Amino acid sequence: MSRVFAPLVVASLLASAALAKSVTGLLESEAARRQKGQFITKFMYHGDNGLLACRLDNSALASEKESRLLLYQDMDPDLDDLSCSERLAKSQFTISLSKEEHNQSIPRQSSPTTWQVLYADRYTCQEGAVIPQHADLRFTVLLLNPDSAGNPLEHFSAEEAGLHGFYFLLLLAYFVACCIYSRPLWQALRKGGPMHTVLTVLTTALALQGCSALCNYIHLARYSKDGTGIPLMGSLAEFWDMVSQVSVLYMLLSLCVGWTLGRGRKPQSRPLQWERSPTSTAVAVGGGVLQGALLLWEQCSESTETQHHSYHVQQSLAGLLLMALRVVLALLLASVLYQITCTERSTLKRDFYLCFAKGCFLWFLCHPVLFLMSAVFNENQREKVVTIGVVLCQSIAMVTLYQLFLSRSLYWEVSSLSSMSLPLTMSRANQRGRY
Repeated sequence: MSRVFAPLVVASLLASAALAKSVTGLLESEAARRQKGQFITKFMYHGDNGLLACRLDNSALASEKESRLLLYQDMDPDLDDLSCSERLAKSQFTISLSKEEHNQSIPRQSSPTTWQVLYADRYTCQEGAVIPQHADLRFTVLLLNPDSAGNPLEHFSAEEAGLHGFYFLLLLAYFVACCIYSRPLWQALRKGGPMHTVLTVLTTALALQGCSALCNYIHLARYSKDGTGIPLMGSLAEFWDMVSQVSVLYMLLSLCVGWTLGRGRKPQSRPLQWERSPTSTAVAVGGGVLQGALLLWEQCSESTETQHHSYHVQQSLAGLLLMALRVVLALLLASVLYQITCTERSTLKRDFYLCFAKGCFLWFLCHPVLFLMSAVFNENQREKVVTIGVVLCQSIAMVTLYQLFLSRSLYWEVSSLSSMSLPLTMSRANQRGRY
């Protein structure tokens, strides 16, 4: 599996989001002409006292080029079909960049509304004009929502509000659970057993999810203060989560395929364990590689305004293919487990497989189902519904699998060993009653 994870390390650390809500960059006349207005950023304002602040390094050059920022409220895609001058004329606000600092108040928003910021200058709509060679015009744009006191100090967009608190509570839950269950889990891992490898993979995956939550919290805590955050932490959060996803998928596929192939060769009384074969390993590695490739593709295809913690709301082709893969895998596991359950004579084993199926379905189907359900929510709530829902559902699935392998599998091991070691006896009373 190290060959699968190595590309994830490189790509996830390089695929960092460019824009927080403190945006720094260059105002380029060529880009403004090519795009009919250079895209700067977008931000969802809510309530009163929203603010956009712009700082320039060279206000004299900006004044010479007649530079300006254009603000569009709920920008209509049909504006792309208009001419350059008509498109620029549709902006709700125009900020002439003639000074080093500019502040623009945003009117009261009755409901959360997305505002888009573009840059234009005197050369934007002059197709035949030659653009002179100027020095770089650097800028910094701050976009702020009102805080609880009504002051424009909140860097979070409306659709991001609340995620910082969620990750704090999630880390608190992880810490409490670690304090309570770390010692019993460590003792169970030290004892070994037929499911020792499974418990090790589950423990590693859950630890990786905890690392992802910690990185997200650190990134968002810094983001709340400067609007930029720590992009490396955001990339690490994505990386740890991707490794966790691939690890669990590999384990689940290998278990199901191994159990299916091993049923004809192994005695029914054999204790439940991770049955490995070249076929099951190949299927599991293939599924892990495919999911890892889609995860990397989805991350690399993110638009510049996408944040680190919003990758769960996947609307790109790679994201849709990833959700389709999870549905296909859920159906595949359902088919395999159904065949195993139908031919299983032991009630205890059937119950084990059914509980295992519930954990698998929750893990694979929570994301597609929540993505579809989010369509009924407002735009500013969709990201939070999907992100929080997926994290909670997958955590519950991990706990379900933990309980299953710690209790049922060990109990069945003792029962099967007892049935093989104890002699078959029949009392005379039972003989008389039967005959």
